[in-house]
Amino acid sequence: MNGPIIQLLVLAGIAIFLVLRLRGVLGTREGFEKPPVPLDKPAPAKRDFEVIEGGPDRDIIDHADEGTSTALALAEMKRIDPSFNVGEFLGGARQAYEMILMAFERGDLDEVKSFISEDIEAAFTAVIHDRADKGLTVDATFVGISELKLRDATFDQSIKEAELTIRFGGELAYVVRDHGGDIVDGDPNAIKKQKDVWTFARVMDSGDPNWRLVATE
Repeated sequence: MNGPIIQLLVLAGIAIFLVLRLRGVLGTREGFEKPPVPLDKPAPAKRDFEVIEGGPDRDIIDHADEGTSTALALAEMKRIDPSFNVGEFLGGARQAYEMILMAFERGDLDEVKSFISEDIEAAFTAVIHDRADKGLTVDATFVGISELKLRDATFDQSIKEAELTIRFGGELAYVVRDHGGDIVDGDPNAIKKQKDVWTFARVMDSGDPNWRLVATE
């Protein structure tokens, strides 16, 4: 028997010896056995993607303290009309303030009638007629808004009517002249600052999207 064959036999014997030793230490497994799950550790629950409801609505709590009557009224408005957005409403209120205020100062309410109630129209018209009777003219230019804040919100469940009260800080270049052209109010070289509190109303489930000015302070 030559040398290479003897070496192969020796190596084969060593391999058999090692296999027997390993089987004695580790034991044997058949197939793809799963490791046992400890009884005191429950299997991990399946995680599903769920929509978490009932969390704070940033569109509301950015403008009203959570849990207040104003916040609850805003939530009811959004429930009745899901398209309602507080931030967008305030943006519209900013534009409405300038448009209605300047129409009043010019003495022409025709273009804003759809945005004011009948009572407001009557009150504004009375002031406009009084100015005209006294021969007064108003020269006003809208400069800007220094403040705009939601002060209050209410919702009447019985008629689905919402009311939002806004505090405005307006700035105008404002002069009132008499029939002879003399200044009786205002200053052409100064900016007039004024504070207004306006309340807008709308029936939330109506087909009319317009909010109307219903009260002023």
